[in-house]
Formats: sequence, structure tokens, C-alpha cells
Amino acid sequence: MKKWLCSPAVSGVSNEITQQFGELLGGVMLSRGITSLDRAREFFGCSSLSDPLLLRDMETAVEVIRQALDEGKKITVYGDYDCDGVTATAMLYGYLDAMGAEADFYIPDRSEGYGMNIPALERILDRGAELIITVDNGVSAAEEAEYIRSRGAQLVITDHHQPPQELPVCEACVDPHRPDDNSPFKDICGAGVVLKLLCALEEDEELIMEQYAELAAVGTIGDVMPLIGENRYIVRRGIEEIRSSQNIGIDRLLRTAGVAPENVDASSVAFSICPRINAAGRMAGADKAVQLLMTESPEQASLLSEELNLVNDRRRAEEARIMQDVDRQLESDPGILKERVLVVSGEGWHHGVIGIVAARLLEKYGKPVLMISSENGEARGSARGIDGFSIYRLLSGCSRVLTKFGGHPKAGGFSLPADRVEDFRRMVYAFCREYYPKMPEYAVSADMEITGDSLTEDALNSLSQLEPCGEGNQRPVFLLKNCTVLSKRSLKEGRYTSFEAQSGGVKLKALCFGIPFARFFPEQGSMVDIIATAELNEFRGVKSVTLKVQELRPSGFREDRFFAAQRTYEEISRGEGCDSRLAPRVIPDRNSLMAAYDLLRKHGGVMSAEDMFVYGGSELNYCMLRIALDAFASSGMAEQSADAGTVRLIPVAAKTDLMASGFLADLRKSLGVQ
Repeated sequence: MKKWLCSPAVSGVSNEITQQFGELLGGVMLSRGITSLDRAREFFGCSSLSDPLLLRDMETAVEVIRQALDEGKKITVYGDYDCDGVTATAMLYGYLDAMGAEADFYIPDRSEGYGMNIPALERILDRGAELIITVDNGVSAAEEAEYIRSRGAQLVITDHHQPPQELPVCEACVDPHRPDDNSPFKDICGAGVVLKLLCALEEDEELIMEQYAELAAVGTIGDVMPLIGENRYIVRRGIEEIRSSQNIGIDRLLRTAGVAPENVDASSVAFSICPRINAAGRMAGADKAVQLLMTESPEQASLLSEELNLVNDRRRAEEARIMQDVDRQLESDPGILKERVLVVSGEGWHHGVIGIVAARLLEKYGKPVLMISSENGEARGSARGIDGFSIYRLLSGCSRVLTKFGGHPKAGGFSLPADRVEDFRRMVYAFCREYYPKMPEYAVSADMEITGDSLTEDALNSLSQLEPCGEGNQRPVFLLKNCTVLSKRSLKEGRYTSFEAQSGGVKLKALCFGIPFARFFPEQGSMVDIIATAELNEFRGVKSVTLKVQELRPSGFREDRFFAAQRTYEEISRGEGCDSRLAPRVIPDRNSLMAAYDLLRKHGGVMSAEDMFVYGGSELNYCMLRIALDAFASSGMAEQSADAGTVRLIPVAAKTDLMASGFLADLRKSLGVQ
């Protein structure tokens, strides 16, 4: 269950934005703060990069690189193993190679960690490198910069991460986040910084965009940068080039993923190209990905794209294995799930995959997640968070046992000795208990509330003006209340659900890719509220509107009561107790137990505890229902999974008096209820 958020309707329907762009597109724009035509022109109007020389040290970086080219110095591009670092490496190395430079590139293995390291630099410098240029890293590498200087080589840093107070010693440090930087747009990725460096070197933006916009676009999307301003321009230009198959490596990656290049958009880049490039850095070596992005041979491109596809399959298999390990861990200790933050640890989990698994667990359980993998005495972790809860603040507050950490409010990484993992877990729980006694709810947001009659062909076509959509400029999401379910049917052997609903006098087709047919509980004639995106489809010349449902629940559902009851249940489960005045309303009496038993007998094995509460017709509050199910499970009358996603009755030979002893009696005593 997620908390539903929807931007309030902007007063004054005759606003100049809705007059200019129509009520649907205009309403979305207003909900996103584009409330004037000047702001609209600013959003839609970026059609070039700002002057690259406005970036601090860019002019010096250009001079150093040009001098190295003129003098025939050996140049090494030092990249990073993620999608941004790989594309940035391919861009800069490809340019230097085309200029006839004696150049090579180095991307560290994930086991080496992020950024420059001394052993790698020693090998690079022993091979004769005279100039090292970093891409997507380097701004915090003070020790490594000193080592390069001590070896008599030059260093140019290009990065986009937050710099420390004191910059590394180098010839030039180009980073838009430097406090003394005067460039107008700060949210570019490492590939975006390299794109500007190439523009400065060539003094011909159009030429550089024609050659490198594809790679810069992939890096921008892969690094989840906001698609506004110059990023919007980079991605728009890059997608145009991708559609015309300019880069043969990207073209083969798309075709291997089953995507026709002419139909590509930012979303298909994010879900087809970026994961395969990232998989190379996570599971194997990122060098293969750089080679793929640079090759001009169709045969080599096909071979390398197939290789990356196989690596991506290995990554998926490793994800599945880790998820199974986590499931077993939670089943053996369900209390872990009751904590404010989910902390799971294991031996030998692949470091390159735990961040992805953490994101999946967050989506599944709706709370911040810390994944920790131990190997050879060292533990490394990855964290994912939600709005209203800062991962970076958490790691800072528990840093006493950490050897290394970093991140931002929504994600982070950390390291610690393996023998301190349990100490760290206890510190996390204590920190959250003190600073987040009431955890924020995991939320989903809609741009605006509409009815079905708003989704006309012209209105939906107008939304294409928002493309490219992605981080910071998501595809529009709508809230439709009081929709009547007209019919429902199974898709793909029950893996998905399709249903027809009526809203605003219009029949709409809706697809639920996140709800198997067996778990789609609204019946024909029932009223539901829907959060969904909308798109126009054409089949045999007939155009129709399709909703892609993100969230669905009965109309009039009181989410405030649900979350309050859920919070109380978890507090009681953790042994924190609850308000004594509240206890009689959450501990079931005999009548409540009978009601819960009837509910379980009717829906057990089919519905989760949450679905029983939402769709089962019970008058019990959610906390009381969960406690009743726990009582049944503790007495052997039922069995349930750790998250109560599966609950079913077990036949028993004799009746059990749940009120007299055992779980409920102990609970009543602990809460001081007579």
C-alpha cells in the first residue's frame, strides 16, 4: 500500500497556460510549477548548450589537452564502470583517437571501487602516460592526484559530483558543482561534462552533437539526471540520432533487446540500453561496453551486444538468487520486516547487484532498505530510501562503525568490517527510533485528477510535447476517482490483468502489469480509484485510449486509517507497545477473532492480509486483523509468510482457546490490558 498524492487543482481554469496548451497538457504543466508562458518558454525552449567556457577551468583544460595533442604525449582517459562513466569514456577516447592521439583508456573493475586508485595509476604511469583525464570521477581524489604529480604526469579532472572543500592538485578541474563555477546549468552528468569539453575543443557544437549526442543522451538517462534544461536538449538530440542508427553499437544493443530503433524513446533507452551497459560494469568488465559503443564493425557490434546481453542475463539470475536468499532470511526472522528500516545481510552477494535488489525490496515492502554483503572480512552495503527519510543522514548518524560511506537522501553506499554488521544493524534501528519515530509513508504521485472524458485523442497527442520524459520530467500520471469496473480478463496466462472501466461517461481499457489476474479482486460493478498513465493506441485503424495502471484501490478507501493501524501494529510487534487507550481497539476479542477466522476461511490462500483488509469486507481495523492472524499462526491454526502476503488456515484436531493463554494473553499482559 502506498500513500496517494495528487497535485491540487490550480484555481482559475482560464489560466494562460491552459489557454495556450489545453486543459490536459496545461493542467500537467501547472501541477509541475510551469505557471506562466515565460516558464513554458524556458522549459520547452532550450535548443543549444550554454557556452562551455563558462565552466570553471574549461579553458585551461582545453589548452592542456591541445598541447598534449600537439606534442604527441600519451594520454589515458580514466573512466568509471557505470553507464555514465562508460559513455563518457567512449566519447573522450573516441575523440582523442580520431585526432590521432596516442591514447588509451582505463576503467577500474568494480572490486577496485569507484574512482582512481594508486595501484591502477602506478600501472598506467608505468606504461608511459603523460596526461591523465578523468571522466565522471576525480573531484575527490586528493591522494591520487598527489601521486600523479609526484610521478611527473599531468592531470585534468572532469566530473559532476559534489566537490570537497579543497580540490585535488591538478592542471584543471572541470566540475559544474564547484562553488566558483559560473555555468548556468548544473545538473549535467559526467558524459554531459565531456560533451561540453569536446565542444570547447572543437569550437563547433553542431559537429559534436552530430557525433556524440547519442552517447551523451545514454549517459544522461543512465545516470538518472533530471530531463530539464540542457539535459532535455541533449536527450532529445541523442534520441534523434539513435533513431537513425548513427552508432552501430547502440543500434545492436536495441535490436538485441527487441526494440526497433525508430521507436526508441527515453524510457526504452533506460530499460534496454542502460541496464546492459551497467551489467558489464557490474558483472564483468566495462571495457567490453566501451568497445561496443566505439566499434564501426557490424560483426563486432553484433558479437559484443550479444555478449552484453548474456552478462545482463547473468545479472538478472544473480538478482533472483539474492532475492531468494532475502526471502529465506525474512521467513526465518519475520521481525526484520517490522522494523522502520529493512536491513538484510548475506555472504558473497554480488556487490554490483545489491543496489538493484535494494530498490526492488523498497518497492515490495515500502520502506527504506539497506543491503549488506560480506566477503573476506569486509562488508559493503547499498541503501535506497524514500521521500522524507534521508539515507545520507542515517549513514552519517551511524558512521562510527563505517570505514567509508557516501550518498544523498535517496541512495547511498558504505563499507564496514564484517564483524561489525550486527552492531551497525542495531545502530540503524536505534537511530531510526530516535529521529524517525513516525516513519514517512512510501508514496505515489499523480499530476492531476481527471475523468475519462478528458482523455481525447487531441489531448493525449498534446502530451507528446513533454517528451523526452524521465527523471525530473516523468510521463504524466493521472488520478481517476469513482471508476466503475465493467469487465475484467486474464492476460499472458494470468500474469497480468486487463479490465474495462467507465469514467466521465467514457469506457476505458486498463492494463495492470503489476497485478496477476488471480490477485485482481475488484468485481464487475465495483467502484475503484485509479492512478495511471494514459496512451493512445491504434489497432486496425481504430484508435483507443489505454490506461497503464500503477495503483488501484476501492473508491473512498481511508488510507489515513490504514497507515495509522499499520504503524501501530509494527510498534506493537517491535515491543514498543502502544497507547493504553488504543490497546482495547487493536487487540481482538472473541467476536473479532471469529470475524477474522471467517475472513480467513473465505479468502485464505488467495488474499494477502492487506488485500483481505482492503477487499475482504471486514469491519476489523488493519492492526486488529494482523494481530488476529498472528494469534492463529502462533497457535498452529494458520500459517503465513513473513509479510503476510500468503495466509491460509491449517486443519486442527481440537479447538483452541486463543484468549486464555499463549500469544494474545502475553500481548494483553505486555500492553497492560485486563
